Amino acid sequence: MDYNEQGIEALQNKEYEQAIAAFLQAIEENPDDAVGYINVGNVFASVGDTEKAERFFQKAITLDEEAGTAIYGLANLYYNGERYEEAAKLYEQAIRKGIEEADAYFMLGKSLERSEQPKLALPYLQRAAELAPTDVEIRLSYGILLANLEVFEKAGEEFRYVVENEPENADAHYNLGFLYAVSTDQKDDALHHLKQAFTLNPEYEQARYIYDMIQLDEQ
Repeated sequence: MDYNEQGIEALQNKEYEQAIAAFLQAIEENPDDAVGYINVGNVFASVGDTEKAERFFQKAITLDEEAGTAIYGLANLYYNGERYEEAAKLYEQAIRKGIEEADAYFMLGKSLERSEQPKLALPYLQRAAELAPTDVEIRLSYGILLANLEVFEKAGEEFRYVVENEPENADAHYNLGFLYAVSTDQKDDALHHLKQAFTLNPEYEQARYIYDMIQLDEQ
């Protein structure tokens, strides 16, 4: 078993210090191989040491411009640090380098959305939903973006999917209830889902507020 394999095994066991030690040995053996730097960066990212993680990811990219996993790791650091525009550029690069899983498109879409570019975000969240059609987090986020862009019919499809497959998801009930309230005359359905939201999560004050407003309007 080589040092990278030892490090991965230690990381899987959450033995972070041993993992870093093994990966550093791998770097010492092969200082021009980006893999060791990527692995160390991933460990530091896992334990929240952003500064060291960034340094190792950047070194990996310097050694191998095609290292999509290093670019993706760096993008995650920037996203978590609320550096959304920088993150979006890196996620786009990572996808071009071959990181084409649903999560990459999802994170690119979320970065653009957080950068106040919702229309640019839409095709990436759509692609993420196509690649991972059973992922309720992706489907919910896609639905919320659609609703914000007033694509109400498609947004409703996404929210209904989440509610059907994860009936205790308070956010999905809230968004579906709110959608019914603002874009249809289905007030009973709106009330039902809003009530579900604050029943599942008693701290969901916004759901309760809209529920009360609909009831007042009906009196």
